[in-house]
Amino acid sequence: MTRLSVNINKIATLRNSRGGKIPSVKEATIKCQKFGAQGITVHPRPDERHITRHDVYEIKPLITTEFNIEGYPSDDFLKMVIEVKPDQVTLVPDHHNQLTSDHGWDTWKNLSFLKDVISALRENKIRSSIFVDPDVLAVEGAAEIKTDRIELYTEPYATLYPIERHKAIEPFIEAAKAAKRLNIEVNAGHDLSLENLNYLYNHIPNLAEVSIGHALIADALYMGLETTIKKYLDCLK
Repeated sequence: MTRLSVNINKIATLRNSRGGKIPSVKEATIKCQKFGAQGITVHPRPDERHITRHDVYEIKPLITTEFNIEGYPSDDFLKMVIEVKPDQVTLVPDHHNQLTSDHGWDTWKNLSFLKDVISALRENKIRSSIFVDPDVLAVEGAAEIKTDRIELYTEPYATLYPIERHKAIEPFIEAAKAAKRLNIEVNAGHDLSLENLNYLYNHIPNLAEVSIGHALIADALYMGLETTIKKYLDCLK
């Protein structure tokens, strides 16, 4: 079964635009799980423009499914996740002021650094996932690092999907095959939507989890959160 983890960053973005506590990140955490989401994802950035460190600590007791925290493995980030102990940490190579993730790790270039990070997470019984481009060489580097999972960066797939879906999915199939051969579980995320999710799901049989935020929260503005989550879950059948 492919699990749906809802990224609630955009809930926090809306709250922060006005200040105060509306909409509530805590309430969103509870409701997403109640409506069927099998995980909650957050990406606390250094500038705290959406999810804050305080949010991370506040919602941890509310997680009844799985908690996935994304971020660049700075000393401050690692200190936080080791204190919070989520189920999974997804490591991304984002710059300090980057708007959104737009590439995966060069796993070979960062081999030693990422090995040390993964080792620290493993010592604290936290599952690790490394954000990578759909590239077999990058997947092989991830295996050398001994990560538990990779997360395939799916923006290139989402961009090409409306034009030539068969070509769009090809590198992702090859990367997923390499991960299976190397005994690494596969997650996917970035720009996945109701339009393109089912096709990805049907072509990557070893897909463990998808993390979806921007499109899902945008859809919820029109359809409501409960209906939207059910529609995304339907795409994973």
